Amino acid sequence: METCLSPAAADLVTARPALVALDWGTSSLRAFLMDARGGVIAERSSNRGIRHLAQPGEVGFTLALAEIAGDWLGQWPGLPRVASGMVGSAQGWREAPYVDCPADTGVLAGRAGRVENALGRPLLIAPGLRYEPAGGAPDVMRGEEIQIAGALAMQPRWAKRACIVLPGTHSKWAWIEDGRITGFRTYMTGELYAVLRGHSLLGQLMSEERAEAGVAAQAFADGLARARDSGPGDLSHQIFATRTLGLTGRLPAAALADYLSGLLIGHELVSALAQRGGRDDGEVLPLVLVGDAALSRRYAEALAAFGRTPAAQLGNTAPQGLFRFACAAGLIDEPALAAS
Repeated sequence: METCLSPAAADLVTARPALVALDWGTSSLRAFLMDARGGVIAERSSNRGIRHLAQPGEVGFTLALAEIAGDWLGQWPGLPRVASGMVGSAQGWREAPYVDCPADTGVLAGRAGRVENALGRPLLIAPGLRYEPAGGAPDVMRGEEIQIAGALAMQPRWAKRACIVLPGTHSKWAWIEDGRITGFRTYMTGELYAVLRGHSLLGQLMSEERAEAGVAAQAFADGLARARDSGPGDLSHQIFATRTLGLTGRLPAAALADYLSGLLIGHELVSALAQRGGRDDGEVLPLVLVGDAALSRRYAEALAAFGRTPAAQLGNTAPQGLFRFACAAGLIDEPALAAS
């Protein structure tokens, strides 16, 4: 388990704890000790995601919480505690069923799941979101809704109208209007890349060595361009071209992964920007990238090739979102939030 103190929190007397917030996913668990203004006093991470508990069931979740935050809760037993992510799934500690769009943190708080005894006090769990467009297939997110709330907390003007993009294994494009998530789309870009690279013929030609920076950048740009200029149904044909470009020596083995990355991210952008991610009622929406810094930079590079510049690139916004969720649930006084 790793622990990190914020620079402002060397003295916990001046930064009095007010909340324990948990970002609890499938493979990892992160805990944040927060003050009444939403500042992070300290944070910790462990590998005790819901699939990696020391024991199954209720006991395993309780042990994981005690391991990562037991001393905090022992020192400040009255602290409220909130969580988001897969801990609220059917396989989690307590299921918090999906809430339909449109929704904001107030709606999420009103439909929260609840563990009555999480080391002496209740644990409130944020529900995920479901979006079912007319005539379309349903889409879901769990955990990203809290990251989005955190992004909007960091810059309130985005709450009026924006598109929040969360790159990852399952990338999310979420549309915001008047503080609510009105709809979203999921793209399995990261997972598709991993499967094709690790479990298909394409991977047999790919080198584990990294290509020289200029070669890798050009291969990524070529993949983006091929996606941008594609026609309907071209994706599977273009994926196979990753193999033929290697077989014929048009691309070095070390650059094939970069080409595939550009191709898949490019197709994601073609689709998403054709939705409300491009324009809404003639207005170009601000695009905000949230998540891993390296992956966000890659998406920013891809967006530039499509003529778009992100309004911001943010890191992990889950702590700010969990704080907003706690405020909406009445666990933190709103005057403390207004004073921040």
